[in-house]
Amino acid sequence: MKILISDKLQDEGIKILEDNGFEVIKNFNITKEELKEEIGEYDGIVIRSRTKLTADILENAKNLKVIGRAGVGLDNIDRKKASELNIGVLNTPEAPAISVAELALGMMLALARKIAHADRTMHQGKWNKNEYLGFTLDGKKLGLLGFGNTAKHLAKISIAMGMSVGVYSRFSKGQVAIDEAKEVGCLIYPSVEDLLKNAQIISLHLPSTPQTENIINEDRIKLMRKDAIIINTARGNLIDEKALLKALKNKDIAGAALDVYREEPLKDQELINWDENLVLTPHIASQSIENQSAAATMIAKKMSDFLKKSK
Repeated sequence: MKILISDKLQDEGIKILEDNGFEVIKNFNITKEELKEEIGEYDGIVIRSRTKLTADILENAKNLKVIGRAGVGLDNIDRKKASELNIGVLNTPEAPAISVAELALGMMLALARKIAHADRTMHQGKWNKNEYLGFTLDGKKLGLLGFGNTAKHLAKISIAMGMSVGVYSRFSKGQVAIDEAKEVGCLIYPSVEDLLKNAQIISLHLPSTPQTENIINEDRIKLMRKDAIIINTARGNLIDEKALLKALKNKDIAGAALDVYREEPLKDQELINWDENLVLTPHIASQSIENQSAAATMIAKKMSDFLKKSK
């Protein structure tokens, strides 16, 4: 059986596939047109976020049995078409939890203590000590929208740092997530609005779905406290970026930190040029050595097991 790896995958993952007897073809820079033409040759494909498996590409995947996404989000795969064609879809939601949670925590600290802005001005030879009066995270109310693997880990480390944590999660895991949040020691908010009104720090941990798109919009931003900050390490379309930027400029909220965007790479010059109370990173939440290795080995094992059973 042949497996195409169309995005960068760590060697340890590739070795697992080869050791299981699969012919592995690596083409980390394959274009959409090339993929459309060649995908019919493969029994499996491993992707990350660069490769987009749209319906027109999958229509040509005559032999494809399984798609392996080394990561969490599946919004770059037309899952409806994959289901119609009886193509399995696998991912590794357990892999990046610690890495993403730690970046979210780092973003909180960067905003709370104005670290990013202070660093930039220091490199400009300025000593603006009196401009950087921040706040501590200890004692603050953290609100988590969603309670999957990443949010669960973030809740634990935030509670250990002295924060109180509240959760709203009725999107995917529902009651299971609520029960798990209670076990960790979290307050359960009855609605998104209640969370936004009360939390001083809001962190998003939701998938991209029609129900979650623009969950943070102009009306909901108006509910947030003036001292609130918002963190998004999940998916770019959860936030109305224009409404967020307006609120930041008007100081309707205290700050925001974004790792994901509606369009990537980020091209919105208004967002890029506004740095007073906004921290931006280029979708690096899962970019840790440990996570990349874990995602590669996990997806390779899942792919191997799936394809062996399909023989």
